[in-house]
Amino acid sequence: MVAGLHPGTVDTALSAPFQRGVKPEKLFSPAFSAASLLTVIEGLTPADSGGVFAWDSARIPE
Repeated sequence: MVAGLHPGTVDTALSAPFQRGVKPEKLFSPAFSAASLLTVIEGLTPADSGGVFAWDSARIPE
Protein backbone atom coordinates (compact mmCIF):
# COMPACT_ATOMS: atom_id res chain seq x y z
CA MET A 1 0.00 0.00 0.00
CA VAL A 2 1.23 3.48 -0.88
CA ALA A 3 -0.32 6.74 0.28
CA GLY A 4 0.78 10.35 0.34
CA LEU A 5 0.52 12.36 3.54
CA HIS A 6 0.26 16.10 4.10
CA PRO A 7 1.25 17.17 7.63
CA GLY A 8 -0.33 20.61 7.46
CA THR A 9 1.80 23.66 8.19
CA VAL A 10 4.31 22.62 10.83
CA ASP A 11 6.12 25.21 12.92
CA THR A 12 9.66 24.57 11.67
CA ALA A 13 12.35 26.55 9.89
CA LEU A 14 11.32 24.89 6.62
CA SER A 15 7.81 26.36 6.76
CA ALA A 16 8.82 29.72 8.27
CA PRO A 17 8.53 31.56 4.92
CA PHE A 18 4.93 30.32 4.56
CA GLN A 19 3.67 30.91 8.10
CA ARG A 20 2.68 34.57 7.74
CA GLY A 21 -0.84 33.86 6.48
CA VAL A 22 -1.48 30.76 8.59
CA LYS A 23 -4.04 31.07 11.38
CA PRO A 24 -2.53 30.17 14.79
CA GLU A 25 -4.85 27.16 15.17
CA LYS A 26 -3.59 25.81 11.81
CA LEU A 27 0.13 26.08 12.66
CA PHE A 28 1.04 22.74 14.18
CA SER A 29 3.85 21.63 16.44
CA PRO A 30 6.00 18.82 15.05
CA ALA A 31 4.70 16.49 17.78
CA PHE A 32 1.04 17.21 16.94
CA SER A 33 1.62 16.77 13.23
CA ALA A 34 3.49 13.48 13.69
CA ALA A 35 0.80 12.10 16.02
CA SER A 36 -1.92 13.14 13.58
CA LEU A 37 -0.17 11.42 10.66
CA LEU A 38 0.23 8.22 12.68
CA THR A 39 -3.52 8.27 13.32
CA VAL A 40 -4.14 8.71 9.58
CA ILE A 41 -1.82 5.80 8.76
CA GLU A 42 -3.53 3.55 11.30
CA GLY A 43 -6.90 4.23 9.68
CA LEU A 44 -5.90 3.51 6.09
CA THR A 45 -6.96 0.35 4.31
CA PRO A 46 -5.75 -1.25 1.07
CA ALA A 47 -8.62 0.53 -0.70
CA ASP A 48 -6.92 3.84 0.18
CA SER A 49 -3.73 2.92 -1.69
CA GLY A 50 -2.69 5.64 -4.10
CA GLY A 51 -4.58 8.34 -2.22
CA VAL A 52 -3.23 11.46 -0.58
CA PHE A 53 -4.43 12.34 2.91
CA ALA A 54 -4.19 15.41 5.12
CA TRP A 55 -3.24 15.46 8.78
CA ASP A 56 -6.96 15.25 9.68
CA SER A 57 -7.59 12.15 7.50
CA ALA A 58 -9.31 14.18 4.79
CA ARG A 59 -8.62 12.83 1.31
CA ILE A 60 -6.86 15.43 -0.82
CA PRO A 61 -8.29 15.51 -4.36
CA GLU A 62 -5.94 14.41 -7.10
